[in-house]
Amino acid sequence: MPVDPAGDITATPTAAGAAAPPARPKSAKVMAAFKRYKIAAFIVGWGLLLLCAAMVLKYLFDLPQFVVIWGPIHGALFVGYVILAFDLAYKDRWSPLGTLWVLVAGTIPFVSFVAEKQVQRKILAGGRM
Repeated sequence: MPVDPAGDITATPTAAGAAAPPARPKSAKVMAAFKRYKIAAFIVGWGLLLLCAAMVLKYLFDLPQFVVIWGPIHGALFVGYVILAFDLAYKDRWSPLGTLWVLVAGTIPFVSFVAEKQVQRKILAGGRM
């Protein structure tokens, strides 16, 4: 049995029960980028749902004015989302595939919320996309 400097016996983890190394805390820059990304993901996710509702109004009820108004607004919001997602991916050193997943998820209704939760879970656990 190993003994620590105070003379107490310490347990040695076995290969089967080895504890995972503790997660490294993220830098302040990564956490700031994550907060910006999280806000953008929330706004763009709801914005995409509003755009889908506007498209239903346009094609089922012949009310195109909602798409005419909301379409460009959503487009500008999505450009901001892409910039903030790239910023977070660069600062946290994501893989190209993880970055692509987050960007594509922002184009599919409801999936953007799933991707944001995955990013949150990985960031807070100390992992990367």
